[in-house]
Amino acid sequence: MCSASAKDSVNPLVEITNLTKRYGRLTAVDNVSFSVREGEILGLIGPNGSGKTTLFECIGGVCPAASGTLTRNGQPISARERASLLFYLPDAITPWPAQPVSWAITFMMGLYQGNSSLCDEVVRALDLAPLLNRPMGTLSKGQRKRILLALGLLMPHPLLIADEPFEGLDLRQTREVALALRSYAGPGKRTLLLSIHQISDAARVCDRFVLLSSGKVRGEGTLAELSALAAAHGSAAETDLEEVFLALT
Repeated sequence: MCSASAKDSVNPLVEITNLTKRYGRLTAVDNVSFSVREGEILGLIGPNGSGKTTLFECIGGVCPAASGTLTRNGQPISARERASLLFYLPDAITPWPAQPVSWAITFMMGLYQGNSSLCDEVVRALDLAPLLNRPMGTLSKGQRKRILLALGLLMPHPLLIADEPFEGLDLRQTREVALALRSYAGPGKRTLLLSIHQISDAARVCDRFVLLSSGKVRGEGTLAELSALAAAHGSAAETDLEEVFLALT
């Protein structure tokens, strides 16, 4: 995990400012602001129903926001720029269920001009070789998740946004996938924005965190920075992410 000092000099890749999404009278995402720094793994942390998926859909351009901006270097990001800047992986999807995994990888690599030099490496890192001839629709949830993460890692977009990347994985698989994600992030590599509801998983892989509760950001920063924020609000100093999250939400 990268230290806070190592990240202080890194410029934001994307800044999200005052993003709001409503469904009728329900405000699912409420005036959310945070930054994604180049080369980091940023974890969007919150329980189910906190607004994580809605927020990701707005950032990914799947769902229009009621208000708010996405900027890079102080300039608004157009729809065309967003399409080349970020790749969004939703949770619980099964694309091309009748097609084998190898076909899906080849198709996506051709469609987005993916990084062919990484293909064999990513297949090994995520243990996909036994699945390559299996139809996508026959895979378990955890197997599909690993395939989708592989597709995301092979895409050329600087920012990969993945909704619940550890959902459906057992403890061993979660640790292996976390190590794989960690190896592909960093300066000169990829930037990852991950939504995670299991706080222990987030603590294992992320550099910084955005804490989301009831559609609102309750804190942003490293564990040390969030612990200091919780202490400033009157809570005891904590070094455990779960306790810090509870203190701030």
